[in-house]
Amino acid sequence: MSPAGSFPLNYPGDARRAFGSDEVTRRFARVSQLEPGSRVLVLGCGPLNAAILLARDLGCSVVAADTEEALLTPVRERVRALSLGDRVEVRRVELGHPHLPDGEFDAVLVQGRVFSPLQHSLRSLRRVLSLRGRLGMTFPSRVGRFPPRAAMEFWEKRLGAPLLLPRELLLAMESEGYEPESVETLPELELDGLYQDVEAHLAGLPETDVSVLRQEISLHREQHGKPGVSFSFFIGRRKEPGEKPPASRDRG
Repeated sequence: MSPAGSFPLNYPGDARRAFGSDEVTRRFARVSQLEPGSRVLVLGCGPLNAAILLARDLGCSVVAADTEEALLTPVRERVRALSLGDRVEVRRVELGHPHLPDGEFDAVLVQGRVFSPLQHSLRSLRRVLSLRGRLGMTFPSRVGRFPPRAAMEFWEKRLGAPLLLPRELLLAMESEGYEPESVETLPELELDGLYQDVEAHLAGLPETDVSVLRQEISLHREQHGKPGVSFSFFIGRRKEPGEKPPASRDRG
């Protein structure tokens, strides 16, 4: 993890992840109109429960993908223990370049991982979505009216681009061929808890990774409960060229 816009933005594999709760997964499933047999890619699955929930509770056909065997091993073991091998395929992939067939998935879910620059992620994942398929993904975002300059400079250097507001993430999604549907930002208490958990799992990481993560955590804590940077989770539907905009909700 070098500090010059290097991806993925890796966090300890066994640490808590933003938007990794069952509640978020179920909301995504509702927005995506998933049903038994829907094909879903859970990208950067790590230790998350999303793949299991989607397969066991909703009857989806799931590909659970991540970069490291150490992260995939517990997923495989749980799939085997729950006899879900016919619904969940566990696959190792390169997150920034997941070589997957065009139009294969009805939904792609990325919780708490940032594996490539924003535009690249939106373009590459749109390709693997079926018509009207949904993408739900996580990305850092700017929050508050006056974000601290040090935090903005740190994140701009890390992402290789200016940090966007949540609504600007939706605009970026629209510009890449999606109909934006929703966005939520990690609440302050959850962000505090996430960083506490990341800090508790730094042991064993390469020193360069630890250095960048400690700087990120320090910049967050310097804001004394008023963070200027958080994480957003946003959802959009694949939109086709020439598609008419949705009807106005106010009838005019």
